[in-house]
Amino acid sequence: MEDLFGSSDGGYADGGEEGAPSAASDARAAKAARDAQRSPLAVRMRPRTLDEVVGQQHLLGEASPLRQLAAGAAGGGAVSVTGPSSVILWGPPGTGKTTLAHVIARGPGRKFVELSAITAGVKDVRRVMDEALTARDLHRTTTVLFLDEIHRFTKAQQDALLPGVENRWVVLVAATTENPSFSVVSPLLSRSLLLTLRPLTDQDIRGLVERAAADPRGLGGAVALADDAAEHLVRLAGGDARRALTALEAAAAVALGQARDEGPDPAGPVTVEVAHTEKAVDAHAVRYDRAGDMHYDVVSAFIKSIRGSDVDAALHYLARMVEAGEDPRFIVRRIVISAAEDIGMADPTALQTAVAAAQAVQLIGMPEGRIVLAEAVVHLATAPKSNAAYQGINAAIADVRAGLGTGIPPHLRDAHYAGAERIGHGKGYRYAHDAPHSVARQQYPPDDLVGKDYYVPTGNGAERELQARVERLRGIVRGS
Repeated sequence: MEDLFGSSDGGYADGGEEGAPSAASDARAAKAARDAQRSPLAVRMRPRTLDEVVGQQHLLGEASPLRQLAAGAAGGGAVSVTGPSSVILWGPPGTGKTTLAHVIARGPGRKFVELSAITAGVKDVRRVMDEALTARDLHRTTTVLFLDEIHRFTKAQQDALLPGVENRWVVLVAATTENPSFSVVSPLLSRSLLLTLRPLTDQDIRGLVERAAADPRGLGGAVALADDAAEHLVRLAGGDARRALTALEAAAAVALGQARDEGPDPAGPVTVEVAHTEKAVDAHAVRYDRAGDMHYDVVSAFIKSIRGSDVDAALHYLARMVEAGEDPRFIVRRIVISAAEDIGMADPTALQTAVAAAQAVQLIGMPEGRIVLAEAVVHLATAPKSNAAYQGINAAIADVRAGLGTGIPPHLRDAHYAGAERIGHGKGYRYAHDAPHSVARQQYPPDDLVGKDYYVPTGNGAERELQARVERLRGIVRGS
């Protein structure tokens, strides 16, 4: 498997006739080879077939729309009348949108045209459509139009694509990092197949950089990756294959340059150490094992810093987890727990902030999610603290486990079914709303727990006023 990004042939077939070898063709091939070697590693490692693509397996099953679209190239360039003719690829950067467009464009009978929504205008779109129509009718060549960042196109620019898409003058492959439902006009969206790309996993990225180090199209075995260097590259990538390969190329250049400075050429591959990756990308390797002791040590220090009201330390440990690639869902779960356990009723809005942060992180993802996490951490660390609710439920559970609290006072039992009144259920119950201030004097706990205080408010924050209120309520209910 040859991983995400890069082609060594310097281009794609444009549907021309194959001819006999000539000096001119040899020269073109040699130039293409030289250009390929000068291309960035991310370009050289671009897959040539769908089978070489890393990740996105949910889109690449047998008879999937993408395979049908790519198969058109192998079948002579004609677009299937039953399969999709245009697709919109929605996903984070570095997940393979450009790669898939190039794979679709490969093969006889197709040519690849790329437009950027940043620089192209309506005139450029219409020119491509006219040329695509001519290529189809005169040369039986299908044009694959890759439109990057389609969400930046205006409505007029997107409308200019409609004739070519609807009449199948082109195979449109549009890429966007924003939700197409809000950024692509409805007529174009309804004429295209929307496919959602997922972030690459750490395993995908690890396999990608290791393959790139060994593959002849990549670094050709000139370097070998140390385990900690590979892990650092994976963390730096954040699911972005292009970023991983760019960082690998820079780190390899540092390692090879250092090896040349130190003496004669080494007999074997030069090992890329974590120090090379740090120097290449100017990012310190965070020592953090998401499955080991460091994972638990950092999150423990994080929670204790929030509990101890040290907002600066709490933000430091949050930054360490974010930079190490910790799952933001894990971080925000700990924040929600801290809001309930350590702040409680001293600031009831802390839990609201924590839950809102959990929902926001799930909605917007990373890296922007770090801002939401930081806001929640600042709120919790600077909030007044109380574990009274936490201690109260623990004390109540301890009594239940000890066998206390047997029975329920008869006047509190369900009295809605036939015969309940005859056995005393509900007899003597006082409806709270009939009493002054809607607080009635009567026994609520079981007999053996009368007078037991589980919730003991502190004098911190909102609990200062709650403390006095709880005492007044207990005085009325218990008649003391």
